[in-house]
Amino acid sequence: MTQITTIETDIIIIGAGPVGLFAVFEAGLLKLRCHLLDILPQPGGQLTEIYPKKPIYDIPGYPSVLAGDLVKNLLVQIAPFNPGFTLSERAETIERQADGRWLVTTQRGIQLLAPVIFIAGGLGSFEPRKPPIDNIAAFEDHGVEYFVRNPEMYQGQRVVVAGGGDSALDWTIYLANIAKEITLIHRRTEFRGALDSVEKVQHLVEKGRIRLVTNAQITGLQGNGKLESVTILHDTEGESQLPVDHFVPLFGLTPKLGPIADWGLRLDKNAIEVNTLDYSTNIPGIFAIGDINTYPGKLKLILCGFHEATLACQAAFNIVHPGKKLSFKYTTVTGIEGIS
Repeated sequence: MTQITTIETDIIIIGAGPVGLFAVFEAGLLKLRCHLLDILPQPGGQLTEIYPKKPIYDIPGYPSVLAGDLVKNLLVQIAPFNPGFTLSERAETIERQADGRWLVTTQRGIQLLAPVIFIAGGLGSFEPRKPPIDNIAAFEDHGVEYFVRNPEMYQGQRVVVAGGGDSALDWTIYLANIAKEITLIHRRTEFRGALDSVEKVQHLVEKGRIRLVTNAQITGLQGNGKLESVTILHDTEGESQLPVDHFVPLFGLTPKLGPIADWGLRLDKNAIEVNTLDYSTNIPGIFAIGDINTYPGKLKLILCGFHEATLACQAAFNIVHPGKKLSFKYTTVTGIEGIS
């Protein structure tokens, strides 16, 4: 019988996007421990998964910063506070315990326990946009993967990546050093990804390390319990079969509220209503920060989410340490523990 491990912390942060990450910093200043939970395989949310090389212009102190670089800087900023991460997992249920703490359970049975929950899930849980292939569900986790969770599993394998955005380009470049064969399939000749990534792909194509097929798409999957080949439909050359071990369609993500919709939170058009005093929800001990919340005058900006996270952490302190006086001090006075 497998023993279930319960991770205990002060704040469970559901969503490891930029607002969730910054909440760790603000909580850390108050000596509150945080553990982040995210369905994606790496921190950063949309910034990492969808547009890591997109410039952002409204972060104070940065005239321009790439989305991926912002995530890297946030991770460096919170490193002194040693947050925990549970990635590639979705929060399924919450349950109030007898001692007042919340038990969050993921779809694979991992349990997190804390007196406070921050929901920082952006637009909700992201689900992959799946290509319209009739039998694709039969091969999910048997050769079809929508996220590259463990690149080493592709060592010495024949891999087909489909897509034309940053994620498809970047993973194709990365896996060119790992896979036995890698093929990139794109429905058009023009790519949506960053120019430098396109140039890297073209360079690797010229060196024979990537096979590039444009004006084509995958229309069929074959195999006996495990993916063995794919059908490629080319706009002018018709159908062909390609033996493969893995098919990785990277067509972006669709945001969905997911199980959060069933937690008893007050909702307005798939967003969580909050009190702007501290961004608390209608359920005591649960806060919502970032794009997932709504209130009069709401602006879906990262910098607004940073503000919301800051006030929510102040309120969380009073829940974690009831009766203890919170003394607010500037970091210019106190410094940051772990940084000299």
